[in-house]
Amino acid sequence: MNIIKRISAAFLGLFMLTACSSKNSSESSSEAEVTASVQTTAPAEEDDTSKEENPPLSNDINPLTGELGYNKNAVGKRPVAVMVNNLKGALPQYGIEAADVIYEIPVEGGITRLMAVYADYTAVPSVCSVRSCRYYYPIICLGMDAIYCHWGSDQTIALDTLNRTGIDHLDGGGDLYGTLFLRDEDRLKKYASEHCGYLDGSKLAESIELKNFRTDLDEAHKDTMFPFSQEGVTPDTPANEVILNFSNAYYSTFSYDPDSGKYLKFHSGNEQIDQSTGNQLAFENVFILQTSIYTRSDGYLMNVELSGGSGYYASNGGIEEITWQKESESSPIEVFDMSGEELTVSAGKSYIGIIGSDKYISIT
Repeated sequence: MNIIKRISAAFLGLFMLTACSSKNSSESSSEAEVTASVQTTAPAEEDDTSKEENPPLSNDINPLTGELGYNKNAVGKRPVAVMVNNLKGALPQYGIEAADVIYEIPVEGGITRLMAVYADYTAVPSVCSVRSCRYYYPIICLGMDAIYCHWGSDQTIALDTLNRTGIDHLDGGGDLYGTLFLRDEDRLKKYASEHCGYLDGSKLAESIELKNFRTDLDEAHKDTMFPFSQEGVTPDTPANEVILNFSNAYYSTFSYDPDSGKYLKFHSGNEQIDQSTGNQLAFENVFILQTSIYTRSDGYLMNVELSGGSGYYASNGGIEEITWQKESESSPIEVFDMSGEELTVSAGKSYIGIIGSDKYISIT
């Protein structure tokens, strides 16, 4: 029998990070918090025999998905992360279905923003629409040794974070406008200009070379993102539908499709489609990471604590409780089962939603 359960975040780290945004953003809105219920049963203990060591990179494994058949020339190379507008008025995006990992995190006004991560920087498609930096995204990139792509930033903490950390980043508001970053002329006929900026993936490799960025992964980030299982992982508690309620108007739903073995993504009640392919976004892995997210003292921008917390992991129609941590700015996000062991996950694409611990997750 399902039981109603509200999750309280458990914080593991010691550092707090402050958030950033631009007051000039056209995306701001005022939305009340959601009150939904979590419906699940206590997860069964995971069989320790299913645990796998996090393997070093081989000559044919995608380091972000664990899938075989990866471009051998891309082994050991740095991933690229692209900021993507997730405002309803900017949908549909394009180029995001090709991402190996997608992060979704709240920004100001109850809306969310995506960060699409691609393991092979030589195979990134054109991505639209590209938006500005929020401070917590480059910090996540540092934990992946990723090159960060965005279109502008606020002139306070986001800019400070980019400068302080020295992260390699490509900015559409800089000298690469007109080459790597452009405006989609067709979209300009239907959308506001801020929803039409795109990254031309075919120019990405040469832009990285132009900036003289390091392309080899550093020694601290050469493992795969997670310990992956080629056979797949199925947590014991059923989860046919999972809803992350970021706000009243912005929520992400994942509906399990047994035919494909993937979770299909919906944006606030509608299928989330990649415009260039016409396909709905789908993921083998859905991570829900809960933490403290709250409005800054200016009453507008957001703080997001990235030290750690509690959450859920869903795959193959099942779900389990997890904990997570990020020990430092340069450390990756790590996830653990409730016994404290590093979590082994299904090979495939991952969605990682970082959501306030005061929000509710509906699981049925």
